[in-house]
Amino acid sequence: MATQHFDLEEQEQIDQLKHFWQRWGNLITWVLIVALGAYAAWNGWQYWQRRQAAQAAVLYDQLESAAQAGDVPRLERALADMQGSYGDTEYAAQGALLAAKTLADKDQPAQAKAALAWVADKAGDEGLKASARLRLAAMLYGEKAYDEALKQLSGSFPAAFVPLAADRRGDVLLAQGQKDQAVAEYGKAYQGFGKSGVEYRRLVGIKLNALGVDPEAGVAAAAAGSQP
Repeated sequence: MATQHFDLEEQEQIDQLKHFWQRWGNLITWVLIVALGAYAAWNGWQYWQRRQAAQAAVLYDQLESAAQAGDVPRLERALADMQGSYGDTEYAAQGALLAAKTLADKDQPAQAKAALAWVADKAGDEGLKASARLRLAAMLYGEKAYDEALKQLSGSFPAAFVPLAADRRGDVLLAQGQKDQAVAEYGKAYQGFGKSGVEYRRLVGIKLNALGVDPEAGVAAAAAGSQP
């Protein structure tokens, strides 16, 4: 009798399990498929990212070697390959910045500006984008393309780059004969650098002094105005 009672209980549990699986089995199966698929996709994406980075690093080494040798054709080929195949990697953005410097040094301003514009538009890192915009603005300033330079310096910048952008805007505005606006931008730069950028702050202070402005007085006035 005990054996029969155990068999009946076991059969009842099996029937309950069958009923549960008939009701929820498809849902559980699909949840498992989605979860396992997502895990596999994540692993695949991670592998692809590592592979892309490794291959981009090889091209970056080639570009760096070409830059050191001053071999412009080889440098441009390596840069084009990086932009075409690995444009979403940080290596591509860093490579374009390096290429821009080399091209500018080799008196290839159009190509240098194109490389900087690419970084400013395509780089995933905001710091690299900001660096490219500042360098491009400096080149445009040197060419007296002041309006285009100001376009590169408009909009927002990461906090660390805000004083640099203000200083560069001051240079452009002063070149356009807009002294008051230039002083205002230099003042922003001077205050923005603070103690962390002493040397750069001193340089901006020299610019303000040359324009007949005491930078420390401006800082004191701003501090006084911020007090309740």
